[in-house]
Amino acid sequence: MLLVVDNGSVYTKSILDYLRTTDVKFDKLAFDEISNLDNYSSIIISGRRQNNLQMNAINAKTIKHALEHHKPLLGICYGAEILALTLGGTIKKMKAARQGLYKIDVIKDNPICTGKINVFESHSYMVAKLDSTFKQIAKSSSCEFEIFQLNGHNIFGTQFHPEMSEDGKTLLGKFISI
Repeated sequence: MLLVVDNGSVYTKSILDYLRTTDVKFDKLAFDEISNLDNYSSIIISGRRQNNLQMNAINAKTIKHALEHHKPLLGICYGAEILALTLGGTIKKMKAARQGLYKIDVIKDNPICTGKINVFESHSYMVAKLDSTFKQIAKSSSCEFEIFQLNGHNIFGTQFHPEMSEDGKTLLGKFISI
């Protein structure tokens, strides 16, 4: 079963709406409702609206659980940022917030996307540096790490919101089929 960790993003409903069009079984839990991650075979960590230290700690613990138990994980926007931070990366505030549809370039083979894809951006922070255990999968003119993957694992981060574009929904579909 898939767990969607709800960190209060206005876009979480769109993740759930997409998942309801598939045959995947899933639960949605707020970050502070998570009690037993052993019940889940894969995890999506949503974006967020505001910074919260408890949220950060719980999501970091969730990421470490996925890594330790070899579970696929997709971090979306904030989810990608906390993934990078938890495993040795850094984030930084952007010069200008990014909002709307943009094209990104997929530059490395991976199981969730190929080519140029249209994605929906809604963020003012971005992943600035990744630990060497990650590989860059896609980039754009303003974000070096639009998509990244932990080497040897089905653990991914997307700086954008895949739930908000058709190409992004295709990416979500490929992720949930892993």
